[in-house]
Amino acid sequence: MEKTKVILEKFKKIALVGASKDLTKTSSIVMKYLQEYGFKVYPVNPSIKGEKLLGEKVFGSILEIDSPVEIIDVFRPSNEATEIAKEAVKINAKVLWLQLDIKNQEAKKIAEENNILYIENKCTKIEFEKYFSR
Repeated sequence: MEKTKVILEKFKKIALVGASKDLTKTSSIVMKYLQEYGFKVYPVNPSIKGEKLLGEKVFGSILEIDSPVEIIDVFRPSNEATEIAKEAVKINAKVLWLQLDIKNQEAKKIAEENNILYIENKCTKIEFEKYFSR
């Protein structure tokens, strides 16, 4: 079975890193979509920390989220993924998921060394639609 399908079936709590107030941005569209399909999404963006986005409080970093997080969904440049991977380890995330066009070998190594599933260059929304949308 496809790894992304298993992940999206099993894990429902997502930290969306790179959330945007601009609801036309891909990250916002993906967040809204995932919410509609029963995912709990914690938006992460230090520049809008404390504000509300699609009904959820925005966190300044993954480390500030006060609930368990399973998937770290990354909408940030590839060069930021290493630091995000280190934070994923600190909070015991299960999955580090880098969105389309985002790849980072160092982040992959950190994730794999800490038994975190690693996905790169794939969109959570597209993968979910592929397996679960009618």
